[in-house]
Amino acid sequence: MEIINKVQQSGLTEFNLEDFYPKGERAVFDLKDFLWQGLILKEKDFREALKNFDFTIYKDKYVAVLCSADAIVPSWAFMLVAVYLEPFAKRVVFGTAETLETVLYNDALSKLDIEKFRGEKIIIKGCSKYPVPESAYVEITRLLRPVAKSIMYGEACSTVPLFKAKE
Repeated sequence: MEIINKVQQSGLTEFNLEDFYPKGERAVFDLKDFLWQGLILKEKDFREALKNFDFTIYKDKYVAVLCSADAIVPSWAFMLVAVYLEPFAKRVVFGTAETLETVLYNDALSKLDIEKFRGEKIIIKGCSKYPVPESAYVEITRLLRPVAKSIMYGEACSTVPLFKAKE
C-alpha cells in the first residue's frame, strides 16, 4: 500500500516565521545604571560615564536601549547612547527586548517578496524553536492578506482559518 502525503498534494504553502529570525546575541542597555542615585540624569556625569564605558561588549549584538527607572530622561540621552553603540552593535533600537524582536522581524519581513504568495493558500506555522513575537504574526498577516487566496494558522493537520479571499 502506497502512503500518500495529502498535505503536500493540497497546494498549501507553509510560511514559517522562524526562518526570519535574525541569529545573533541580544542585549539590553539600561540607562538607569548611569543616573545619579538611580533617579536623575546629570549631563556632565552622564557624558563622562559613557565616554569611559566599554561599548565593545556590544560588538555584533542586537541592542535595545531603555531606562527601567522611573525617571525623566531627555531624548538626547538615548540618542547619545545610540551614537556610542552604533559602531559596535548590529542594530540599536529604543525599547524593551520585545520591542527589539518586533523591529528585527519587521526589518526582515519588509524585504520579503510578497508577490510570490499571490493566489496561494498559506499556513502561517505556529510552533517555533525561536522566540517569535506576536507582532510578527500580525505583520505577516497584514502583508499577505492583499495577495493570498487564504491564510490559516497552525499546522497542516490542524489549522485555524483566518482569511479567505472572495472569489
